Amino acid sequence: MNTADQYLKAIYLAQMMEDGPASTGRLADMLDVSPASVNEMIGKLEDRGLADHEKYKGVELTDEGIGRARDALQTYCIIERFLANVLEVESYREEARALESVIDDTVAERLDTIIDRRSECPDCFDPEADRCECLTVEGKAD
Repeated sequence: MNTADQYLKAIYLAQMMEDGPASTGRLADMLDVSPASVNEMIGKLEDRGLADHEKYKGVELTDEGIGRARDALQTYCIIERFLANVLEVESYREEARALESVIDDTVAERLDTIIDRRSECPDCFDPEADRCECLTVEGKAD
């Protein structure tokens, strides 16, 4: 997953939380970057036909952008589940966020073969809680 995919994922989740266009301020907070960085990437996503941005209203993903965002979210969930359930990493969320930008599709697909990912993934991801509703970590729901 590359940086553009991380932005697509963040826009997708922000749109779900805001029930409409994602504000650049919220995206900057979610990604821990400056608003200027968000605006720069939104421009690139628009150029690629993945997003539409209307100044002062926010950014929305195109159908293609939504597809890529859902793929990115699924990859994140795969990494998170692998770290939590297979490697039993205590700080699996932080590690998943650090790894999501360097794990490519091939590695994600291979990790997916050894985890118990539910068929509803990534729809099981709760953007408000910032977690998968179905992820269970060693005897406790997380």
